[in-house]
Amino acid sequence: MYDTAKYLIHANITAEGVVERSDVVGAIFGQTEGLLGDELDLRDLQDSSKVGRIDVDINSEHGQSFGTVTIASGLDQVETAILAASLETIERVGPCRSRVEIDRIEDVRAAKRRTIVDRAKTLLGEAFDGGILTSEELVEEVRRSIRVDDITEYQGLPAGPRVADSDAIIVVEGRADVLTLLQYGVKNAIGVEGTNIPEPIIELTDGRTVTAFFDGDRGGDLILKELAQVADVDYVAITPTDQNVEDLSRGGVMKALREKIPYELVAEANTPREAMAATDGSTRPAPPAAAPPQLDHESDETANTEPDEKRTETLGPEPDTDDEGTDEADTGLETSEITDTEIDRKTESNSDSNSSSTSASDTSPAVAPETLHGHVRQVIIDDTGAVRLLDEMFVTLDDAPAVEAFDRIKAIDTVPTSVVLDDELSQRVLDIAAQRGVDQIIAKSMGDFVKQPATVRIRTAEQLIPSEA
Repeated sequence: MYDTAKYLIHANITAEGVVERSDVVGAIFGQTEGLLGDELDLRDLQDSSKVGRIDVDINSEHGQSFGTVTIASGLDQVETAILAASLETIERVGPCRSRVEIDRIEDVRAAKRRTIVDRAKTLLGEAFDGGILTSEELVEEVRRSIRVDDITEYQGLPAGPRVADSDAIIVVEGRADVLTLLQYGVKNAIGVEGTNIPEPIIELTDGRTVTAFFDGDRGGDLILKELAQVADVDYVAITPTDQNVEDLSRGGVMKALREKIPYELVAEANTPREAMAATDGSTRPAPPAAAPPQLDHESDETANTEPDEKRTETLGPEPDTDDEGTDEADTGLETSEITDTEIDRKTESNSDSNSSSTSASDTSPAVAPETLHGHVRQVIIDDTGAVRLLDEMFVTLDDAPAVEAFDRIKAIDTVPTSVVLDDELSQRVLDIAAQRGVDQIIAKSMGDFVKQPATVRIRTAEQLIPSEA
């Protein structure tokens, strides 16, 4: 009965003489019988399990008896109160005069609710480890666990799974830095594990694009100098002063990698941070003020107004020609990579005074951009009607007609970080990009969206580079 009881009647009893438990129980049944009618007869209520057993705790002392009576009730509040009040009509217990007073009627359910609330508070404060995660945090947590499991070794050194076959690698200080980059989807990092550059890293950097990404302290600067002495370093990713790579957020890591600068600029400065130039809002530092115009962004107007002698000096086919006019930080090409065919094409275009209407694609070598701005110019500003999928380093993963954007994003094995689309961005393409984990989309225009995922940043080409769109 106690399991289903809703109320507990607590009463105090005193008797002028020595009485026992059986005397009290007999008095309760005997003196309440017929008092409340058949529906509230105590014996009938017990038989139907609406009232529980009568618990009596009685003690005798100095010729008097004192005790308590507890009755469990499954009746409603009114009927329980009437039953309790009837106990106070008991005047004798056995041969002794007695008095019964109701102490209280306890709501068992309220007590249980108080217990539940107290326990729930304890569970919220202690049982949940790490707090309550949002949907986005749950997805990112699962992705992070998968990426961490991908860590491998390259000849005994901690490395990402893409180090051995990637054309570009990122050299960091240790295993913790490799893990951090893996958490954020960068899979081509390798750790030097100390100040002495291992021989495998020296061999690995040969013939690859190498980015050094060390901690922003004295130790990181020293490792960079040693790495540059024994290996070819192309770029340096700058971390904030006195901050470690492993402590950076995803945004901090990606910002540092996108704003990497050529090692030549770092070599001329005391520290990498001194070499960081002011940027124009893109992912590359601005070129030195004295540098001539870049080959791959040179306009037709400039090409037609520049003296032939200067163009010939910059673009001449002689192998000993001075190549300072090429900004390698933006074009990603060594001068030796410009073929004779490309030089002939550019020279022929420059020598024709009536070719001012020739497009930039006819006068520039087909160079893959290394910045997001460059890809937007090449895909959207040049009106190609294409879609381009890029990884976190802005390397092209896939090129296709814009109408195939949905299928290409859905089918590609490596999830792209950025999508450049020379077309209107539709809800369908936006949804598949969010499902695959794409970070950002730059489109020619925006469609009407019923819902916009918070995990994907979307912009138009005009918003990114308004002066050219």
